[in-house]
Amino acid sequence: METAAKPSTLRSILQQRCPRCRIGGIFHYSIFRGFPKMCERCSICDLRFEREPGYFLGAMYFSFAMGVLVMAPMAVSLWVLTGWWITKVIVCSAALFLPFAPTITLFARVLWIYFDQTIDPETR
Repeated sequence: METAAKPSTLRSILQQRCPRCRIGGIFHYSIFRGFPKMCERCSICDLRFEREPGYFLGAMYFSFAMGVLVMAPMAVSLWVLTGWWITKVIVCSAALFLPFAPTITLFARVLWIYFDQTIDPETR
């Protein structure tokens, strides 16, 4: 009996799958359908996603880094194309960034879970 190969890490992150089994979902439904509720455990391998209170504090660092990676090019592009004062550029780029904030926040959680499982894997 052959076992199916695990999907790649990148594919599993984009599909918000469990870092251990890469089959079970981290959220009840996709990030792209709205702001989903997070599952407490993986339905396949029973991995607990939030290990302790305050667990996702580290995800804020990922969220900040991804926010800078999205907002900085927008601000530079606005500044170069329009020649506005830097204050106006920052305010406008922040307004343009707002629709991306929820998705970045949830992907930061997924990245944090994967990072944590790589550094300190929870055994079955």
